[in-house]
Amino acid sequence: MALTVHDVDRFEASRPRLEAIAYRLLGSAAEAEDAVQETFLRWQAADTGRVEVPEAWLTKVLTNLCLNQLTSARARRETYVGQWLPEPLLAGDPMLGPADTAEQRESVSYAVLTLLERLSPNERAVYVLREAFDYPHREIAEILDLTEAASQQIFHRARKHVAEGRARTEIDESAARRIVEEFLAAATSGRTEPLVRLLTQDAVAIGDGGGKVPARTKAFEGALAVAKFMRGLFKPGKAKRDLVGGSPEIHVATANGGPAVVVVLDGRVIGVLCLEVTADGIAAFRSQANPDKLERATEHWAATDHGEPLLTIF
Repeated sequence: MALTVHDVDRFEASRPRLEAIAYRLLGSAAEAEDAVQETFLRWQAADTGRVEVPEAWLTKVLTNLCLNQLTSARARRETYVGQWLPEPLLAGDPMLGPADTAEQRESVSYAVLTLLERLSPNERAVYVLREAFDYPHREIAEILDLTEAASQQIFHRARKHVAEGRARTEIDESAARRIVEEFLAAATSGRTEPLVRLLTQDAVAIGDGGGKVPARTKAFEGALAVAKFMRGLFKPGKAKRDLVGGSPEIHVATANGGPAVVVVLDGRVIGVLCLEVTADGIAAFRSQANPDKLERATEHWAATDHGEPLLTIF
């Protein structure tokens, strides 16, 4: 059935929200775009004149498409090379969605997106719809074909799992920049002790290379192990220059609402290192180096003003 201009306009008005929901559910901007496009095709084939509330209809279709995708993604990730981490989004990317409340900001943080991987598809969907988009449980129940009581129970369970995995810490952009600058100064000092002082005792470092870029398959655990790894990572050397094809520029940035280091070579983002900061120090480093998961970051980087690099390494 051919869509009218009005039908197309109604869908486009919902697109930003649909993309933000899909990204939180899937942890991948590319997969989120595909899910939203498939939702549009379903909208195109529907009898839109009989749809009373387009937003609710579109959200239900999108969410169920994402649930199917999550189910198949679990099987694919069992064969994924090394650690799997979400696709990072740089500050200003519209797919990050609403950031008016602490709950909305936290729901798209890199730490929480990583924790959401531990939830079942239904738990993830309920958590995202309720925590990030404030859908009432009545509507969530209709979207997922649950009872309202079941939706509430699932949400409380999911929220507990997420809360157990991290300590919420709100920091402003200037504080985030200062933390990253302190980290980089310590990491490039050639000494381990300054790094250890910035870390929590149970700090971890995780990297995702997707089998395309060298990355350790197991996480580094403990302040000393993480500090030694970071010191070595930022140590200059010809072998590293040859590996990446030059001397990358290091920028201080914000990714998924938190402090990050963006590594750029010839205008291409080749790495995003997200820092999880708590009141006790830096608790985690999550580095994304899989080139397939950095295409959108590179496009966004090229279209924005990011200032001069803090330093050039290797």
